[in-house]
Amino acid sequence: MKKLLSLFALILIFSCQKEKQQVDTLVVNANVYTVNSNFDKAEAFAIKDGKFFQVGTSKDLQNTFEADTIIDAKGQAVFPGFIDAHCHFYGLGMNLQKVDLRGTTSFDEVMKRVLDYQNERQAEFIIGRGWDQNDWEDKKFPNKKLLDALFPDTPVALTRIDGHAMLCNQAALDLANITKETKIDGGEIIIEDGELTGVLIDNPMELVEAIFPKPNRELQINALLDAQNICTNLGLTTVSDAGLHREVIELMDSLQQTGDLHMRVYAMVSNTKDNLDYYLTKGKIKTDQLNVQSVKVYADGALGSRGAALKAPYSDKDHHFGAMVIGLEDFKALASRIEAANYQMNTHAIGDSANRFVLKTYEKTLQGETDRRWRVEHAQIITNNDFELFKNENIIPSIQPTHATSDMYWAEDRLGAERIKGAYAYKTLLNASGKVALGTDFPVEQVSPFLTFYAAVSRQDVKGYPEGGFNMQDGLSREETLKGMTIWAAYANFEEDEKGSIEVGKFADFIILDQDIMTTDVKNIPNIKVEQTYIGGVKQ
Repeated sequence: MKKLLSLFALILIFSCQKEKQQVDTLVVNANVYTVNSNFDKAEAFAIKDGKFFQVGTSKDLQNTFEADTIIDAKGQAVFPGFIDAHCHFYGLGMNLQKVDLRGTTSFDEVMKRVLDYQNERQAEFIIGRGWDQNDWEDKKFPNKKLLDALFPDTPVALTRIDGHAMLCNQAALDLANITKETKIDGGEIIIEDGELTGVLIDNPMELVEAIFPKPNRELQINALLDAQNICTNLGLTTVSDAGLHREVIELMDSLQQTGDLHMRVYAMVSNTKDNLDYYLTKGKIKTDQLNVQSVKVYADGALGSRGAALKAPYSDKDHHFGAMVIGLEDFKALASRIEAANYQMNTHAIGDSANRFVLKTYEKTLQGETDRRWRVEHAQIITNNDFELFKNENIIPSIQPTHATSDMYWAEDRLGAERIKGAYAYKTLLNASGKVALGTDFPVEQVSPFLTFYAAVSRQDVKGYPEGGFNMQDGLSREETLKGMTIWAAYANFEEDEKGSIEVGKFADFIILDQDIMTTDVKNIPNIKVEQTYIGGVKQ
């Protein structure tokens, strides 16, 4: 009898050892970059209920788990889903509904695209974006004369690629009640020979934007879904949208709740009275897919349109310093209000004067606080040892590596040989702050995170310019770049405990690439393809 009981016990133990635990998905035979605190590698992971359940070797996990779906990665590189720390997701989608002027090499080409668009659409108000006079042979700002001749009655508004300048025809200026006598703080209405040129810099653009036809819900939904398709195909699983109004945030939330919008969104609230009165009173909003706890603020304009606020005059325009687009006392009061609401403040700062003012205001407002993670978006030009101000543990630089390689054709003309040394200084920023969040600022730049990675590491554009790389001492390593696009970007969003690495308990957001971005020749990086993108363990 004792022998029978002993045999039964052995059989029971053996059967228990062999019984496998059920999970939803197993990924095996992979080259997994976990991006955990030790930057460990792994071969496999299990997914259950949309989260990473276990990470380890293929053998151990296959012996332990039974899965509905088994993905054999066949040695391919697997990474956490990329996070774009600063972009305009909704803006990308809306741009697809407008005249696309990116890549135009002359004003004539701009006009051709506008004419082609109008011949097809017959729009009552022509809206476009993407021109950049720095890419043309004649690098002067355009003039509205040709637009007036071609479209005497149809209003036209064409925004520069950086969103900080706009060319309007007379019909649009008339609708917006803009004349030679119009005065707006925080920008410029350009006049030449006593006449309006149609070019508006920064704040005056708002007068025209206020008369844009309001997009209907169907168009907005199409814009968001179009943007999602582009982003997931490029391996993005979270986007930090730098400036959204309540209406769009609530639309995103509803589409996420119905399962139509899978993209996770860190929504920065646009700095308007209505938005602030609502969100700063309501408090933070957090779901698995939507995070609202920050405000996007503009300190100055852009370097390309000479709107960035500099300490000394522009090297290519005498006595011109750029401009702040918000009053200094208004900015300080806003910072105090955001701090009191326990929200994060994310401020666009390009010029060295704007950066210093923002950093000093942050420092004073957050004195005595901890873990506030207020962000300086772009942190583009820093001088006079102001990098030291980024050592404040409450401040994070949020930077876009492709800006450096796009702007190198003309940035030194704006800044001069000495000041350019403190521009786009990403490694110096990292050394000061300990972390950098990386993004693209799309659609100002292209969406591809592989171009972000390439620009951060090589400091060149895809044409190989500049030879040898721009100020290579400020290039990032591949490991630093990957962290900036994953775990550090998640940290900048207060989300490092739920995403940004392949670790147990985090969302199963991951991508499989056709090349290993960490080891392939740097010249191959821009052409890497995403084989598969998963959000919450679901293939996109």
